[in-house]
Amino acid sequence: MPDLNTTRFSVAVDAALRAAGWQPGRWDIKQAEHWADTLRAHVSPAGHRHSVFPAAVEAWAEFGDLHITTPGPGRQIAPTPVHIDPLAGLHLARSLADLGRALETQLAPLGAETPDHRAILAIDTEGRVYSLDHAGDWYLGPDIDHALTTLVTGTHPVRLTNP
Repeated sequence: MPDLNTTRFSVAVDAALRAAGWQPGRWDIKQAEHWADTLRAHVSPAGHRHSVFPAAVEAWAEFGDLHITTPGPGRQIAPTPVHIDPLAGLHLARSLADLGRALETQLAPLGAETPDHRAILAIDTEGRVYSLDHAGDWYLGPDIDHALTTLVTGTHPVRLTNP
């Protein structure tokens, strides 16, 4: 019988992830490798390419294709439903590269805030997660666990850019 209790996430975040189809040990490396190949093959009209690295592939393998909805009101802001699908950022290679240069790292697309893709999620080589939207760039956490907690619980992220 699978372990139904975990201390990795808070009760609310764990419930949202499980409702989306996640469980401890979930790992779809075949889908993650497909996304990696698709991103590596994509070249923007201006010649920009995506970075693909282990932290991104691992996040895609564990959480890829989950549609994570929020359980209720947020702590500080409205919680954000998320779809983990790196192809949501397929056409943003330049934007991700520009932010990566500013942060002195590389970024890969992770997914999007839904339902209208109002923000694109990205992950860096160390596993830190960011959100890019029309209002600026945001730091969601030092790893995907913290980022998902920030999004699902409606915790205010740290703004990276000035208005």
